[in-house]
Amino acid sequence: MVSRQEVSAWRPRVPGVVEVFHAHFTEYAYPMHVHDAWTLLIVDDGAVRYDLDRHEHGTPHDTVTLLPPHVPHNGSPATPHGFRKRVLYLDATQLDESFIGPAVDGPDLADPVLRTRVGQLHSALRHPGDELEAASRLALIGERLRGHLRPRLTGPTGERPSPDHGVAHTLRELLDARLVPGIALDEAARLVHAHPAHLVRAFSAAFGIAPHQYLMSRRVDRARRLLLGGHPPSEVATATGFYDQSHLTRHFKRLVGVTPGRYARVDRRGPGVSRRAAS
Repeated sequence: MVSRQEVSAWRPRVPGVVEVFHAHFTEYAYPMHVHDAWTLLIVDDGAVRYDLDRHEHGTPHDTVTLLPPHVPHNGSPATPHGFRKRVLYLDATQLDESFIGPAVDGPDLADPVLRTRVGQLHSALRHPGDELEAASRLALIGERLRGHLRPRLTGPTGERPSPDHGVAHTLRELLDARLVPGIALDEAARLVHAHPAHLVRAFSAAFGIAPHQYLMSRRVDRARRLLLGGHPPSEVATATGFYDQSHLTRHFKRLVGVTPGRYARVDRRGPGVSRRAAS
């Protein structure tokens, strides 16, 4: 079978939607990574196998998958012919962080109405001028997602208790604050008051991903936004903390499946900010 990688991505003019991402992969497998936005995923053909919070999941074509921000996950084809997916990246105006725990507990939603509405939203987002329709459909989707997640909230006040704020969480805050300049492990250990080896082990145990993987995932996420904003890859590399463009390209292709140059290529047939890539 010939390996196929087809990607179309754009940033719509609809508040709440950070990015639209359509892809067809036959062999590509995503390594463990994180996003800073909610990932709302539907699979139109094939299936995806993925791990979230150390548990294996799958995405049959009749479900909607919701992956929370900051929680590591991967993904690979679960069928010989790969998968074709459509993804919306949603910001915190649609779902706040109180829903992260419930989403981790049950990311795959068997809801035909929700599945239909997500597909309709993707169709509306393809047409400039239909922003009111898209925003209306997004509002109904957000309401339905919250309806699924709200009953899973726990605690005496209806909210999930905050996790222990140990060295792992302190390091994550530090990495977020130093996303572009980065930070040496020795300096991080000194600031967090922990031995470097203990710091790496604690972070990996808490989040299921190593500190350097987390940092690169966050940088690639930021690079995607800048590329969709029309910035050239060479400029994006510097703006997101990569050593140079080749450094950006290596990590971007590993996490997204295509190079930054292909990802940023304008598709003149779609919305004014649409991008497509194929190989």
